[in-house]
Amino acid sequence: MIGLFDSGHGGLTIFRGLLRRFPDLEFVYLGDHANAPYGNRDSVEIVDLTRAGVEQLYARGCKLVVLACNTASAVACRTLQQDWLPAGGYEGHNILGVVAPMVEAATQTPWAVTSPQYPQKYNADTIAVFATTRTVSSGVYSEEIRKRCPRVTIAEQACADLAGAIEQGRARADLDAMVAGYVGELLTRTKGRAPERAILGCTHFPLIEDLFVQHLPASTRLLSQPDVVADSLEDYLTRHPHFGGKKGDDAAPRLLTTGEPERVAQSLEVFWSEPGAFERVG
Repeated sequence: MIGLFDSGHGGLTIFRGLLRRFPDLEFVYLGDHANAPYGNRDSVEIVDLTRAGVEQLYARGCKLVVLACNTASAVACRTLQQDWLPAGGYEGHNILGVVAPMVEAATQTPWAVTSPQYPQKYNADTIAVFATTRTVSSGVYSEEIRKRCPRVTIAEQACADLAGAIEQGRARADLDAMVAGYVGELLTRTKGRAPERAILGCTHFPLIEDLFVQHLPASTRLLSQPDVVADSLEDYLTRHPHFGGKKGDDAAPRLLTTGEPERVAQSLEVFWSEPGAFERVG
């Protein structure tokens, strides 16, 4: 069984992508709606909350957990992988994040390659990153992209209130105005130059991907995080098939939340009409 963890329901964009790609595998999703959003929290809180979510999923039989949250991936993933897992007695378990696959896709360089290689080291493109305040301040996207493509220009835009607005089910007109403002700020900093590629560095944002497409220049290629993460997990499971876990004939994907299931379902209806019923945990 494979677990997915997010601060709220933005990670369902990744969840849906994985269900489509791997219809025979068993998945369980946990959204920490009681503490969402994570984007404006400090590092200690994010690590603690993420660890608690991963523990919940391990307790339910997941051996592999995907942090379907850019903030959790940027701030907590490495700490949990390198420090907590070895000390926590979780032999045979693993944690994956969503930042690494996006960096690989943006740079066309495997994550294991951490120094510039030909031809990527001569790449002089502009790459835009739209993310939460905490993901931007972590510097993880700019740091990891520049390791592999030192000549690129990275334009990062903190979208401080967007994830929360999506969680709250704000009207499409409000979300459209917010996206227009954030894209406009980024293009002002690039002096109008259209980025060659744009990363939506928050799993909430693909829920309104069409609004980013509408406001970004037509020449900008938007990297789809659900598709990129599905590609990366497919490669990982090819190399580590024991993490797959075939589902039974009647096994349906489970949706868990630390919040109020009814409220979560109501706010989600705007973006996904048939997500299934959430169970409360914790």
